[in-house]
Amino acid sequence: MNFETILLDVSGGIARLTLNRPDRLNSFNVQMHDEVRRAFDHIHKANARVVVLTGAGRGFCAGQDLSDRAVAPSEDGVDLGESLEVRYNPLVKRIATLEMPVVCAVNGVAAGAGANIALACDIVIAARSAKFIQSFANIGLIPDSGGTWTLPRGIGLTRALGAALTGEPVSAERAESWGMIWKCVDDDKLASEVDALATKFASAPTKGLACTKKLIRESAQHSFEQQLLIERDTQRRLGHTQDYREGVAAFLEKRTPNFTGH
Repeated sequence: MNFETILLDVSGGIARLTLNRPDRLNSFNVQMHDEVRRAFDHIHKANARVVVLTGAGRGFCAGQDLSDRAVAPSEDGVDLGESLEVRYNPLVKRIATLEMPVVCAVNGVAAGAGANIALACDIVIAARSAKFIQSFANIGLIPDSGGTWTLPRGIGLTRALGAALTGEPVSAERAESWGMIWKCVDDDKLASEVDALATKFASAPTKGLACTKKLIRESAQHSFEQQLLIERDTQRRLGHTQDYREGVAAFLEKRTPNFTGH
């Protein structure tokens, strides 16, 4: 597939999607949204078992490109709700519901919607020099792209309010200590750390991981009793998968399992 604002490579069960507007800190414009959507359509149809999302150059993503004509300020204002409804909300929902792990490698600044797109991923690994910035307060907006939902659930009400209302950068080390992200690593270790995790997921029991992701993400919608019933029904289905049979056989035979994702 031909893209101008992103890079996509699918091989060995790993889909690597790189935001590729480094001169604009990989900020989103309408074209990038369209290309990311098409990339996820392709990933869904391909034999990928894990997605790695990252950014080219010195940053992950600076959020919305404020110079983009579709959202530029005018005398009559602009309907930012339309931008969320048509572009950002479908993107973060796609990440959250994709039936495979989505790993985000934050290689530099993640600001505004860029920060919340990263936090929408299942596992976030950040370089030590990376920063997460809820920059919305600086231009009179709210944290969007799921930010007002993700932040308080990830780091608690007090820290979420502090990060959102002040717009102060949160370092990768602090983000790890707060539980905002999974791991902070030295800059020169980011690529190898993410590659190792992606390789692990690419050979893991994909259906089980997808169900784990779904149940954890949706657990807040259910009572404890309801969740127990959902676990029962899901485990029943997974007990009939090839990967479960292979996992048990490998354990009993004391060998490495060969999971196929089925």
